[in-house]
Amino acid sequence: MATKVYIVYYSTYGHIEKLAEQIKKGAESVEGVEAKLWQVPETLSDEVLGKLGAPPKSDVPVITPRELAGADGLLFGFPTRYGTMAAQFKAFIDSTGSQWRTQELAGKPAGLFYSTGSQGGGQETTPLTAITQLVHHGMIFVPIGYTFGAGMFEMEKVRGGSPYGAGTYAGDGSRQPSELELDLAFHQGKYFAGISKKLKGTA
Repeated sequence: MATKVYIVYYSTYGHIEKLAEQIKKGAESVEGVEAKLWQVPETLSDEVLGKLGAPPKSDVPVITPRELAGADGLLFGFPTRYGTMAAQFKAFIDSTGSQWRTQELAGKPAGLFYSTGSQGGGQETTPLTAITQLVHHGMIFVPIGYTFGAGMFEMEKVRGGSPYGAGTYAGDGSRQPSELELDLAFHQGKYFAGISKKLKGTA
């Protein structure tokens, strides 16, 4: 049976969605792995989103907590808000009480990816504070470390991401993920899918 990797994300302006799409491509490059994109529910009204200048949501399906158990591995993506995950994603995590009580996500590998508005905006604090959510579910955090090689040491270009996972800088919203950031996202998907496949094979 194929190893199923779910890429579950929240994206306001599309930056996280672009990373998610690359992560999916990376995961699907591993033989025997099926990757699927999911969005978490939006908590803001259309009126508020319009005032924020947020584009319409894509047609990626919206996930429910019950569907998480269908994955062999889970990658969670979100923008930062004051150095932690956006409220929309936290609201989704807060709705997984049933999964927490039964510990049905325990033992599943999980990874993180994220976006921030600036270089000091939470490229490490955002994933670091998100790990607590994984711990309470008994999930196995899979960071990318420095497996991306030389790209992790790039100093001439602005690059989001860290050993915790892929990342990007949104700036005022006009900046889009760079080629290097997209390459890192692809790498994370491929690396994570390989780990998920190995763990499923030993179960």
